[in-house]
Amino acid sequence: MKNNHLVIMAGGAGSRFWPLSSEERPKQFLDVLGCGRTLLQLTASRFEGLVPPENVWVVTSAAYHDLVREQLPDLAEDHILLEPCRRNTAPCIAYVSWKIKKLNPRANVVVAPSDHVVTDLDLFHAAVGECMEFAAETDAIVTLGIRPDRPETGYGYIEADLSHSSLRMKNIFRVDSFREKPSLDVAEGYIKEPNYFWNSGIFFWSVTTIVNAFRVYCPEMARFFESLLPVYGTPDEQAAIDDGFPACENISVDYAIMEKAEEIFVYPAKFGWSDLGSWSSLRAQSKQDLHGNACIGEHIDLYETNNCIVHTTQEKRVVIQGLDGYVVVEKDDVLLICKLSEEQRIRLFH
Repeated sequence: MKNNHLVIMAGGAGSRFWPLSSEERPKQFLDVLGCGRTLLQLTASRFEGLVPPENVWVVTSAAYHDLVREQLPDLAEDHILLEPCRRNTAPCIAYVSWKIKKLNPRANVVVAPSDHVVTDLDLFHAAVGECMEFAAETDAIVTLGIRPDRPETGYGYIEADLSHSSLRMKNIFRVDSFREKPSLDVAEGYIKEPNYFWNSGIFFWSVTTIVNAFRVYCPEMARFFESLLPVYGTPDEQAAIDDGFPACENISVDYAIMEKAEEIFVYPAKFGWSDLGSWSSLRAQSKQDLHGNACIGEHIDLYETNNCIVHTTQEKRVVIQGLDGYVVVEKDDVLLICKLSEEQRIRLFH
């Protein structure tokens, strides 16, 4: 286990969770579930026992350094990597990959977003353990695929070849293709097939495998991070990153690497996963009453109300009557009441 490393990507803005989430404190730094821990803290804790605590890394915006420091106080200071600007997931992953490779060329890495939810930790640990073992023993890239239970249009999909499992792991299959977020009719077709899975965005690879993949598929980006090898771990590192990082291509690792690489595998799993990309997904992951309402907060009274999510945690009494399919959120001086069917417009409201 000593070669296992965890990379948590924590730089997102979380605009769809306004007004709870803000540019200054995005959703990964909030207790959106009302459980006493933030999404970032929950992410770090679910890998305990799989990755040594000294091998945990967080890549985030420079603006969020103090939030990471406050919420993960045991994280080594030099394991908080600061992006001077947002450039999607490929530059983020390239940066931390070269840093890790300099420290340990035999490192085995799992990359996870900071704002996901997992409800069955036993199944999650079993899946992660097998994926890390497979990635360590091969030149393969592995992703966790989630068995879909509805025609979700907000996730990308993975098409797998289920006719042959890996020779090493019976639960791991070769990826045929990655599919973009589909229309509803396409998504309904996907869930009728046994070989389509949601793309969780959780990836596994040896550090040598991913660095080589960047060299082949993103040579310009690879040259930049390779050129910084002499300054990683020195006082000059941040200035060098601040200077060169903004010139990196703004591209996801899915486009940059996944859709091009040949040795890509998927582990199909079901462990109560959500990427919490919307208020609807938070409602789905929260405990609901007999009328489909999810309430986060203590002083909430509902009457003739159905299929709503109410997030009001600032001590005011909230009484709601006659709503069906709404999100109600109070944060500081803002009260949001919006149809869940229109929630994609929330990011336009602020």
